[in-house]
Amino acid sequence: MGQDQENFRDSIGTIDEEGKRAWIFPKKPSGRLYRYRKYVSYVLLIFLISAPFVKINGNQFLMFNVLERRFNIFGLPFWPQDFYLFVILMIIGVVFVALFTVAFGRIFCGWMCPQTIFMEMVFRRIEFWIDGDRGAQIKLERQEWNAEKIRKRITKWIAFFIISFLIANVFLAYLIGSDRLIRYITDGPLQHVSTLVSLTLFTAVFYFVFAWFREQVCIIACPYGRMQSVLLDNKSIVVAYDHKRGEAENGRKKFRKSEDRNALGHGDCIDCLQCVNVCPTGIDIRNGTQLECVNCTACIDECDTIMEKVDLPKGLIRYASEDEIVKKKKFKFNPRLKGYTAVLTILTGILVGMLFLRSDLEANILRLPGQLYEHKDGNIISNVYTYKLVNKTTKNVENVHFKLLSHQGIIKLVRHEDFSVPAQELSEGTLFIEIPNSTIKKDTEKLKIGVYSSDEMIETTTTTFLAPRSYK
Repeated sequence: MGQDQENFRDSIGTIDEEGKRAWIFPKKPSGRLYRYRKYVSYVLLIFLISAPFVKINGNQFLMFNVLERRFNIFGLPFWPQDFYLFVILMIIGVVFVALFTVAFGRIFCGWMCPQTIFMEMVFRRIEFWIDGDRGAQIKLERQEWNAEKIRKRITKWIAFFIISFLIANVFLAYLIGSDRLIRYITDGPLQHVSTLVSLTLFTAVFYFVFAWFREQVCIIACPYGRMQSVLLDNKSIVVAYDHKRGEAENGRKKFRKSEDRNALGHGDCIDCLQCVNVCPTGIDIRNGTQLECVNCTACIDECDTIMEKVDLPKGLIRYASEDEIVKKKKFKFNPRLKGYTAVLTILTGILVGMLFLRSDLEANILRLPGQLYEHKDGNIISNVYTYKLVNKTTKNVENVHFKLLSHQGIIKLVRHEDFSVPAQELSEGTLFIEIPNSTIKKDTEKLKIGVYSSDEMIETTTTTFLAPRSYK
C-alpha cells in the first residue's frame, strides 16, 4: 500500500478532516450471519434483563452490590471475606476473553458485548423503524427543521429515553438488588430521593451513550480495542478482506456485464462500497484489520449479497486469518493458544477447588485491641475477644456456640450462651477465653476454636492468646 492509502490510519472513522464528529449512518444489515447475531442477541438480552430478577436458593442470580461489598455470581453469594474468589473469577474472565481474542479476534464485541447488543439490536433498529434506512437518514439529517423532521426526532428521542430509563432500572437492580428496587418503586420515588437521583443519572448516561456517543464507546472508550492489537497475530481468525482475490494484479474495478475481469487482471472486488456503507463504525474493511472493527460481520453479509448478484463466488470478506489469505494455511491450535488454555484450565480448577472448600459460615475471632490478659481466681488467665460470624446461606444457623479445641479452658459469651445467625447476615459480639496458667507454655499461644450449631461443628477458626511471660 502506498502512503496515500495509509492515511486512514491517521484518524478514526468518526472524526472528519476538521476534527469534528462525523456522524455515521450505516445501512440496515441483512443476511445469514446477521440473522444468527439477532438470535444470539435476543437470548443475551433476555438474560441481561432477567438475571437480577431470577433467584436460586433465595439468592439473586447476578448482583454486584459494590457499596455493601456483596456479590452474587450465578446464585452463589460472595461476601467481603470471599473477595479472593471474586478476584480469581475476574482473572478467569480476562484470560477467557484474551484466549478468544487470540483465536477469533474481537468476536466478543460483535456478538456478545452488551454495548453492541443494545446499540445494534435495540436502538439502531428503532432508528431504522422511525427514520428509515441509510439514504433516508442522511436526507433527514440534511433537510430543514420541518414538521416531519421534528416529529421523527421527538419520537425517536422519547423512545430512546424510555428504553434508557428501563435499562437504568435493570442496571440498578444489579447494584442494589431486585427486591430492594421493587420495594423502592412501590414505596414511591419521593421516599427514596437518593435512589431517584442515581436512577436519573444512570438514565442520562445510557441516553448519552446510545443516542449520541454510540460507536465511539467501542472506538475511544473501550480498552478492549487496544488490547486486541497486542493479542492479535497473523494466525488469528478475524473478519478479513481477501485482498489476494479482491485486488489481483491490477486492483479492484467497477462491475461491467460481459467483461472478463480475470483476463484484464482485476480482482473480484467491484468497488461498490457497500461493505463501507453497512459498517456501524464507518471503516473500510478492505484496508485490513483496524482498531474500529468490532467483528459484527455486517460487511460479510453485504459482500456475499453483492457477489451473488454479480455471479461471483461468496467469501470475498469472511472469517479468516492473514496466514489463510496469504499462505493458505488453515487455523491450528498453536502453542500460544495452548498456553492460554492451560492457564485458563488451572485457574478454573483452583476456583472450583476453593468453592468446594468454602464454608457456609465465616468465623473471625480477634483479640480486643488495646487489651492485655487478666488474672482471675484459681490462677486463671483471661483474654477478651470480639467475634464476627457471617452466614452466607439462605437459612438461619441456630443454637450457635463455641468450644476450645486446642487447649483446656472455657469460652464465655457476654450475651446468652446460644444464639442464632440470621440468613445472609452478620452476627457479632464479645467473648472471654479463660485458660488455666498450668497449661500455658508460651506468652503467646495459638488457639483453635470450633463453631457449633447444636452438636454439629460447622466451622473452625484460630486466634492468639496472651499470657504473662513468667508462665512460659
